[in-house]
Formats: sequence, structure tokens, C-alpha cells
Amino acid sequence: MGSSDSLRGKVAVITGGASGIGLATARSLADRGCKLVLADIEQAALNSAAAELPAGTEVLLVRTDVSKRADVESLAARTSQRFGPVDILFLNAGVGATGPLVDATHEDWEWMIGVNLWGPIHGVEAFLPSIVRADRDAHIFFTASFAGVVTNEGLGPYSVTKYGVVALAETLHRELRKSLVKVSVLCPMKVGTNIEASHRNRPESLGGPSAGTDVDFDDPGFAGRIVSADEVAKIVVDAIGSNELYLFTHDECREPIARRFRKIDAAFEASASRA
Repeated sequence: MGSSDSLRGKVAVITGGASGIGLATARSLADRGCKLVLADIEQAALNSAAAELPAGTEVLLVRTDVSKRADVESLAARTSQRFGPVDILFLNAGVGATGPLVDATHEDWEWMIGVNLWGPIHGVEAFLPSIVRADRDAHIFFTASFAGVVTNEGLGPYSVTKYGVVALAETLHRELRKSLVKVSVLCPMKVGTNIEASHRNRPESLGGPSAGTDVDFDDPGFAGRIVSADEVAKIVVDAIGSNELYLFTHDECREPIARRFRKIDAAFEASASRA
């Protein structure tokens, strides 16, 4: 399902589709003739995103707060009514903030868990049953993070949510391995997106735009180079139809991940020596 011709006419749903990785992926899929459903919390950004798509692209814009189950259920219903079964589901919407755990407020946790973890869960709840029932080739993508595989100081709540997304994708990958549905989890490092200004959409009930500290890629805690959203979109689109579970964007990820698993392996050695 990954070639340009094989994607023509396919239905792709993208949350966080008005900017960044979501919009870059939407443009790439539109170039290949896909029908698009773009969901985002910012209506004005959705309208601007639609204007960037190639002329003639069939697109449905749905303002969606992924932290709200009813919004995502409505997204699924409107998608079905307009286009029918979904072929590509990209659960991509996310927010980020930094700071030590000791300073994290309950509202910080609620906001990030709501968008970053409940968002993908709501997507699975709303879309998965119909995707499975359709019994045809489909692909579900999740946007997690390198921080969902290796933690770093200052990213506590964010890492917790992204570890959850990785676990969700891994479980779904195992459960669907005998089906026609593929599952992948995208684990980028630094990407040039609007995540550095996530607080602009933070609800007043959870502190509002002035609460907390946005992600700053100039912080020395963030390793690696900044890649473009278009580079990441190519990785996603090229993986459609493949059985690749983990999608990484930076070679710099490899050694920290290997180091983490060496520590886990060493813990078994330590346990054995105490037996």
C-alpha cells in the first residue's frame, strides 16, 4: 500500500494535522492522491493548512480536541459519513513542556496526559473497531518520541505520556499481527514544529497559555540536530504498508537506547549474582 499509485484514493485521518509533522504528512499524501481528514484544535490553522494542499485534494477539516472523547468520536463519525472506511490513521497530535518534576503542577500532568496519551487512546477507541471490521489493508501510526524510549531530566510528564504511547503501539502491533492492519510508532528527536509553542492551546481550566514552560530545543538536554517536518513525513509515508513497528528520525537515538538496554541487562546480572 506504500507506492504512489497504490495510495491514490486512500482515506487518511491525521490528528494534529494543521501544522508540523501532521501537515507535512498531509501534503505528501495529497500529492499521492489520498483523501484527507485533518483534525486539529486550531480552526484557523486548519483553514490555512487546507490552502497549502494541491488543488483538487478532497479534504475534510474537523476541529478536534483529542483530549475529549466526544470530539474524537465525532471525528470518526464524520469521517465515515464523508469517506467511508479509513486506510491510514495517524494519531499525531501532541503537546510538550519542560521543567523538573518537583515543579510540575497537577494541571501540567492533566494537560499533557489528556492530549498526548488520552488523545491516542481516544483515537484507538473511535477508529480501531471499524478498521478491523473492514478486514482490508490499513496502517495506524502513532507519534510518540525518543523521550518515549529513553527518559531525560526536565521531561518527566512528557516522557510518561510518550512511554504510554509506545506501549499502546507495541500492544496493538502484537494483537494485530495476524490481521491486515499494520502499526508503527514514530519516535522523533528534535523536529522543527510548533511543539515549542504548545502552551498557546493550553485550556484556561488547566492553567492557560501562560502556565508552565514550553519546550526549548536550544536546551542542552536535547541532543541531536533539528530535522524538518518534511523529512519526518517522508519516513512516515515510506513506511505505509510495511511491518516496521519503530520509526526513528535521528541516528543519535541509537546509542542512548542501546545504553538503556545494557543497563537493564546488567540488572539481570546483578540479580543473578545475589541469588
